[in-house]
Amino acid sequence: MKCRLCGGSDLKLYYTQGDRDQFRFYKCGTCGLVNLDLCEGMDQAKYTEAYIDPMDMGQRQNIFQKASYDVIKSRIKTRGRLLDIGCGNGRLLLEASKDGWQVEGLELSTAYAEAIRSSLGIDVSVADLFDFDGAGRKFDLVVMRHVLEHLPDSVAALKKIRTLLTPGGYAVLEFPNIEAPELRWKRFLRNAGLYRKRYAETYSPGHCNEFCRESFLYLVERTGFSMIEWKTYSSSPILNPVYGLTGIGAKARAFIRSPA
Repeated sequence: MKCRLCGGSDLKLYYTQGDRDQFRFYKCGTCGLVNLDLCEGMDQAKYTEAYIDPMDMGQRQNIFQKASYDVIKSRIKTRGRLLDIGCGNGRLLLEASKDGWQVEGLELSTAYAEAIRSSLGIDVSVADLFDFDGAGRKFDLVVMRHVLEHLPDSVAALKKIRTLLTPGGYAVLEFPNIEAPELRWKRFLRNAGLYRKRYAETYSPGHCNEFCRESFLYLVERTGFSMIEWKTYSSSPILNPVYGLTGIGAKARAFIRSPA
């Protein structure tokens, strides 16, 4: 097994999951990416949820999508064409549309796409990222929230995003920060035998690549982007100003830019 980001062979077992510890995650000593050994498989179907009304701001999903767009709005002042990859129920698209963006979504779920079209009047293409060509359209901003960690070939994913962007266009990605102190502490307790999470016999992980700042920067530079901003956050908005300054949050949000 080699690292899926840098191709290196300096991989060491970092942690395990599953009722028999059968799912093994290896950290690369060269680039820092944590790679799931895919021999035991993974499960993406578990992330399919019932469609949540994007107008219901009592739902956490909508609160988080609005918070993501609020950050984007504060960083990117110009408006243009926006593509949201893995757009879910479309709440972020709705926020961006109200703010002057020409928006479009990309989803694997036909049901989600149809629901967004009928309820919000926003165009959503049903396709895999690697099959989507945009019909020749270019975007000034591509958003991809909590999708990157599910894709085995992250290099190909960012190269694909680069082809969809205008020169100097932005991409905003969100994903777990595997080196957050809270996650490191949990791994320490597990590896020391002081804590053991119970897994169902049917459990399979959904994440195959786990990033930290080091590994994500490696990915950015390898694919020809430049890093504009890296900040971390959590599900607790009151703590996010601290996480943003210290980089210790369990979730990361990165702004990157394609060459002009």
